[in-house]
Amino acid sequence: MKLRLVIATLLFAPLFSLAADTEFTLVIKDHHFVPSEIRVPVGQKVKLIVENQDATPEEFESHELNREKIVAPKSKVSIFIGPLKAGKYPFFGEFNQATARGLVIAE
Repeated sequence: MKLRLVIATLLFAPLFSLAADTEFTLVIKDHHFVPSEIRVPVGQKVKLIVENQDATPEEFESHELNREKIVAPKSKVSIFIGPLKAGKYPFFGEFNQATARGLVIAE
């Protein structure tokens, strides 16, 4: 009986760790990211939910995070980042680079 419990724990442990991912929401409104800075834990995979409330598409892009994803108007996308080392990771909106800027701070 104990062996079955150990086997079940080993099989399902990866599923429990996926469910424990931390989520952060970024909103695109009037061609700005809100909030413009998010603080994430070092060494942990996190999920960014990017919601575009504008009537035009935007692209979440970050060379440092190695991520690039178009967000259609009035829609949401999920982007997984990390685990990250301590530091600052800028991101921007490809279609509105002058105003759509932000920073992920891993600490």
